[in-house]
Amino acid sequence: MTIRFPRPQAALAALAMAVLLPACGKSEAPVAAAPTAAAPAAAPAAAGTPANAEATIRQVLTQRLPQLPAIEEVTASPLPGLYEVRLAGAEIVYADAQGNFLLQGQIFDTQQRRNLTEDRINKLTALDFKDLPLKDAFKLVRGDGKRKMAVFVDPNCGYCKRFERDMEKIDNVTIYLYLYPILGADSVQKAQHIWCAKDQAKTWSDWMVRNQAIPSAECDAAPVARNVALGRKHKITGTPTLLFTDGTRVPGAMPLDEVEKLLAAAASRKS
Repeated sequence: MTIRFPRPQAALAALAMAVLLPACGKSEAPVAAAPTAAAPAAAPAAAGTPANAEATIRQVLTQRLPQLPAIEEVTASPLPGLYEVRLAGAEIVYADAQGNFLLQGQIFDTQQRRNLTEDRINKLTALDFKDLPLKDAFKLVRGDGKRKMAVFVDPNCGYCKRFERDMEKIDNVTIYLYLYPILGADSVQKAQHIWCAKDQAKTWSDWMVRNQAIPSAECDAAPVARNVALGRKHKITGTPTLLFTDGTRVPGAMPLDEVEKLLAAAASRKS
């Protein structure tokens, strides 16, 4: 019998309980809403993972399921007797202490109304604005450029085009654009030409806003490949994906008034 392990985001999306924002590619599950009233605290997780349990789980799963991605960490889960097994790529599954049973799914805290698995994945894949490799992005500066945000974009993404047209109305902002071609080979080619253009920002705006063809250009387009690797590491599964200076991450296009609110909130937290 062949055991198949579905893509982690597909498994999580199957249980998502919210409406996703418009984005090209696969959408990320939004962060669960905070409860409106105080709720009893969840039972605390075990203080640590017994060394023998971790060793047993690693050994048994590796021997019995050689096709399983590499195990990066084994820790006690919030559920007594169940262990979190973190696989390569921030995928999470659960196992008992003997490794006899493997569970792929999500743990919900019904008291706090929180998806604990999703919270854990969000923590593992968080991308801090200050850690962004700015050298692999190009900038659109409007007004004084004091406010800052980053956007992962695919040149063939229809939502990105609409969002870019809307964003031209926002002033006093610096937008770091990360070319993130995930919609096919043509996206990769377009992204490389844009990156290699003499005026990246103008070439981008001409294509996305004015539908002018992208001139052919050649150079070292390694930053585009690095952007894809960065996005995959942090599970950016759709475009546009917005990142603000306070760490807020939004998967999908959003109304301009919401962008303004998030820019203002990020600026206030920074000051």
